Amino acid sequence: MEANKVDVAEKIPASRKLQRDDAAALLAKAKEMTVAKGRKVQTFKGGKGATEEAIDAMLGSTGNLRAPAIVTGKTLLIGFNEEVYNGVFG
Repeated sequence: MEANKVDVAEKIPASRKLQRDDAAALLAKAKEMTVAKGRKVQTFKGGKGATEEAIDAMLGSTGNLRAPAIVTGKTLLIGFNEEVYNGVFG
């Protein structure tokens, strides 16, 4: 993030576990969301168009929100994919 000169407004420590309700609240505020799991990238609608499938994609095997989770404007990014990040922050 620092390499792209992105200011981080809030960092949440890993010890604070964000779960399904937290994920749903984040998605409700977003217009769209991109979830990256390795090379697999999926895009979902947020807000009132959010689906249970989208919320499921946000969660890891433990049921906690996957990291990193980034809110930038009305876009939510979950997980890491260099191409996605370069497209958003590049």
